[in-house]
Amino acid sequence: MNEHTLSMRLERVAANVPAESRLADIGSDHAYLPVALMHRGVITSAVAGEVATTPLHAAQRTVRDNGLEQHISVRLANGLAAIEPGDRITAISLCGMGGETIRDILDAGKACLSGLERLILQPNGGEQPLRRWLMDNGYSILHEELLQENRFYYEIIVAERAGPVTYSAEQLYFGPLQMQARSPVFLAKWQRLLRQKHKTLANLEQARQAVPPAKVQEVAREVRWISELLA
Repeated sequence: MNEHTLSMRLERVAANVPAESRLADIGSDHAYLPVALMHRGVITSAVAGEVATTPLHAAQRTVRDNGLEQHISVRLANGLAAIEPGDRITAISLCGMGGETIRDILDAGKACLSGLERLILQPNGGEQPLRRWLMDNGYSILHEELLQENRFYYEIIVAERAGPVTYSAEQLYFGPLQMQARSPVFLAKWQRLLRQKHKTLANLEQARQAVPPAKVQEVAREVRWISELLA
């Protein structure tokens, strides 16, 4: 993967960035996403934010090698603190980290959000708490997709603030739009997870003394939800 050939996962993220966007790519790593979008003429400017110096230097190198220093600002900052009011950001991407981490970055950086940005999120697990944060903060999920790359399943969640929105517990767990679409990759993911949950439940019930009853109930509930979804 490089700035000319994105991974399938980042290609699908790129596809959800609106034309003429001013993008903040938080946790940008090598800045491949903003550089690729700049080359394609999709975005007009970008901020590549990194919290660690090693990926920051990698991002600076990619931007410099592509002659895009005038259009992409690479900044060392924690989360959304990379965004400045003058950037007039219209889209924010957060990719390749746990859903709880993305949630915490959004929550800690609320002051940096105007509420007009599109959020393009690609969590590695932890989708449920991330969707709950979106709901609790008035973000409606516009688009969801699931893809499989190198044996791993990746979810992309696209959201915009649209006022109060309510999702059921099951919708937060599976994804409201994924539940409707029921794509083959979605069904395959949950068939695999159902097998894993059955094993987990059997192990928990064997070790019942050492496990809080609430934990057993939680896994049993998930098994029931997945079974009903696949029925």
